[in-house]
Amino acid sequence: MKFYAGWYVLYVRSRWENRVHEHLQDIAVESFLPKVKVVKQWSDRKKSLLVPLFASYIFVNIKSSLEFHNVLSVNGAYFYIQFGDTYAKLTEEEIEQIRLLVNNEYLNQFSTHDRLPKIGETKKIMHGPLRGLNCEIIEADKYSKIIVRIDSLHQSIQATMSLDYFESET
Repeated sequence: MKFYAGWYVLYVRSRWENRVHEHLQDIAVESFLPKVKVVKQWSDRKKSLLVPLFASYIFVNIKSSLEFHNVLSVNGAYFYIQFGDTYAKLTEEEIEQIRLLVNNEYLNQFSTHDRLPKIGETKKIMHGPLRGLNCEIIEADKYSKIIVRIDSLHQSIQATMSLDYFESET
């Protein structure tokens, strides 16, 4: 593999993001672990926590092939994310965009999605009271507009719902 310097996506052990991030800093590897504030509700209290924006992901700025391999020796670091034969890399601009978002005090309630559904795509609702219902996506963003066709009545129902309710892509 030919090495190219840049921001790679490191997959780490679940809930070990902070430990791996600290260890990367100890070995002088530039890393970025974007965190967001969430409010967790327990039966007796609420607590505000900083959690990773992308579970099990840390972005590492690799400058040499030796550094590329040394990162994988960190306890809790598993592998670099790949799409086919290509390692997932972010541009400096994408890293800055993420930094701007997570450091903005006026933004809250962050969520990430693997990919937005395509307009016209049929999806199955997997959670909530509409579980099992098939619908067509007619507008795609965090809260997708869906349309459910009732062919027997020649009617359609349009609604807006969170992507969290849909089946995930495999």
